[in-house]
Amino acid sequence: MEMFSKLTSLFQQALETREPSVDLQESFVEHWKGITNYYIQTTDEECPARQTDIPWRLKQMLDILVYEERQQAVDETGPCLEYMLQHKLLETLCTLGKAQYPPGMLQQVLLFASSLLIRIKKPLLHMLNIYRPIQKLIGLCALPGSQTEKEEAQLLLAVCSRVKEDPYLLNYVLKIPNMSKSKMAESPSNQSGDRNGSDAKVDDQSPSPPCNQTESTTSSHSQPEYTAYSLDHSGCASPPAEAPDLLSALVHLTQSQRGRVRQKAHEGLLLLVGLQSEASGETLVQRTQLVALLAGRLVQLYSLISTEELDPQEILNLPPIAWSSQFSKAPHDDSLACPGLDHVTLFFCWLDFLDHMMNEGPQVLAHRLSVHVHQLWLSEALLPQLMSTGESAVLLSTVVLCRVVQVVRSTALLDRLVLFLLGSQSQPEEPLNTQDTRTLRCRLIQQCDHISEEISMASLRLFEELLQKPHRDILPNLVLRNLEPRLYLTVAPAPLDDRHTDSGEDHEDLEEDPLFPDSLYSDSQTLPSSSPSLSGSVLNSHVHSTDVINSFLCLVPQEVKSSQLVQEGGYDSYVLEARSLCEECVALSQQDWPEDLPPPCSSSAVAGSVFYEGHFLQVLFDRLGRLLEQPYDLNLQLTSVVSRLAAFSHPVITEFLLDPYITLTPGARTLFTVLIRVIGELMQRVQMVPDVSDRLIRVRRKLLELDQHSQEEHQTLLRGIILLEEFCKELAAIAFVKLTLDRD
Repeated sequence: MEMFSKLTSLFQQALETREPSVDLQESFVEHWKGITNYYIQTTDEECPARQTDIPWRLKQMLDILVYEERQQAVDETGPCLEYMLQHKLLETLCTLGKAQYPPGMLQQVLLFASSLLIRIKKPLLHMLNIYRPIQKLIGLCALPGSQTEKEEAQLLLAVCSRVKEDPYLLNYVLKIPNMSKSKMAESPSNQSGDRNGSDAKVDDQSPSPPCNQTESTTSSHSQPEYTAYSLDHSGCASPPAEAPDLLSALVHLTQSQRGRVRQKAHEGLLLLVGLQSEASGETLVQRTQLVALLAGRLVQLYSLISTEELDPQEILNLPPIAWSSQFSKAPHDDSLACPGLDHVTLFFCWLDFLDHMMNEGPQVLAHRLSVHVHQLWLSEALLPQLMSTGESAVLLSTVVLCRVVQVVRSTALLDRLVLFLLGSQSQPEEPLNTQDTRTLRCRLIQQCDHISEEISMASLRLFEELLQKPHRDILPNLVLRNLEPRLYLTVAPAPLDDRHTDSGEDHEDLEEDPLFPDSLYSDSQTLPSSSPSLSGSVLNSHVHSTDVINSFLCLVPQEVKSSQLVQEGGYDSYVLEARSLCEECVALSQQDWPEDLPPPCSSSAVAGSVFYEGHFLQVLFDRLGRLLEQPYDLNLQLTSVVSRLAAFSHPVITEFLLDPYITLTPGARTLFTVLIRVIGELMQRVQMVPDVSDRLIRVRRKLLELDQHSQEEHQTLLRGIILLEEFCKELAAIAFVKLTLDRD
């Protein structure tokens, strides 16, 4: 029994005896010495690093650091981390990685450094012996022929994640030296010299914390830092000959062939531009080459698009392309069908990425990036193609520009696009002179009436896309600045009884035209000039609303109408679509338009004022006048633009495009008068077509069947008649919807 008690006591003591705790620092030092001993003892210099015990020892060291951090308070530094900092272990590893000794050592060092930043939660990048080797490792990234892109992207993303958590660290990783206000005020040459000198001494000084708001504002008036970066022959911003910094390395890795690497590089850039600190935004804009690199990459991708390999229609038919779609492993169907479409896809992926940046980033960054896109791509790369005489270059550039307008969402980039396309003029236009023809706006409008049908359709499509963008300057620039004075109206002080006597002399070219009989306008339908109640549109009057709608419905003579013969609907079939279009145009209005019409200005009130509808409406009306002799697809695009214009809710647009009963000044024309002239031409030409009703029915049925290849004699004329009938019904539906919206 006594023996049993002794055994029990011994077992109890054994259970209570604790194993001596492992000394973490001693183990950490042992693993480090194991790495250094390798270089002393090894005789095989060609043995890859992954075949040695170096990767295992680095992993053990990292595990020890992570375990140690969990045992420490947040504000304490454990002995192992202290040892690593004091003995500059990361600096030594960086040197070994740069030497690639043993082969593949850089890959192991990059993995260790990125894992250190990811797994250690304690702030590290502000420590001198951390950010200096990290800067050197960043300088080893994105080099030509690199075999470690995966590890490089992981490190750069880890650094960006740290900066996202604490924007104060931005200057540490970007190696931006301290710049006092006096240095900022120096000349560009002095700044360049100071900057080059500071770069050479970056290891001997500590980066400054991010500049405050005052310093950032001051630096905006000095020479921007990105001017130290040149542009190569393709327009792409080239980093200096020195080692790449964080930003240039990220931009370079966005070009990798490996989708996962590209994705991490994109995510890293988004983390940097998404910093909420205004000082950080100023730093990225004023003291780095970021915006030049981003815009330069856009120019580089655009230069890869070939005019010989591409069908422009393929570009317009592309589905929406998000910047993240390029990381998908599945091949794009369209890129297989069209050889050059993969370059187009990459271009629009990058454009969407920049557009996303401008939406998410600070306003100062969005503005500066849009300015660079304007200068480097729009003005220097795209403009020469748009203004060239080669039809293939003009067509491709117009189609690309049309697609760009369609997909852009950021306010900053849209502002630049509108300025580039339309200019900044706000005064009413004058008839074209020789100088005006050199502007891009004039060239694009002229292209709507180009001898090439493809260029005409692409240009019309471009303006249709513009009219769908929420920008306050588009409609005033194209239309409103010419119509708002209402100089197209005849303002006569004479009473109603004398109006018909005077109108025979004042409106000779309208009244004597057989297409404009005197009975077209009644006394109740002319626009009196002296009554203050007439400041609103005729469509706001319930008395005349039915007359307005019927005016468009009755434009096409009954003998050439064919929709009822194939049991198609009347204008009411367009009402739902017209309502949707009008509501969309109302939502696009970026300013409060007046509900009532402004009082008309007489030519005598404005010295030298003669009504000119403007270049855009002039070309549209000229095209509409030739509707019966133009291809069907071109007419569809043309009438689509005009219908969208008519759907805008500005009262002057409603009056000018949809009111048949206004009295015009000599030489003025409206949409209704243009259509009347087309009807007059139609009635003359249709006399030459036998069995016109039967032919119209056959052509209409073929159009419904989407049979574009079958040929019918007088097919262009017959299709034009059918389209004219449908266009008039659509305009009647828009007039009806506008009336109901006004009542609501």
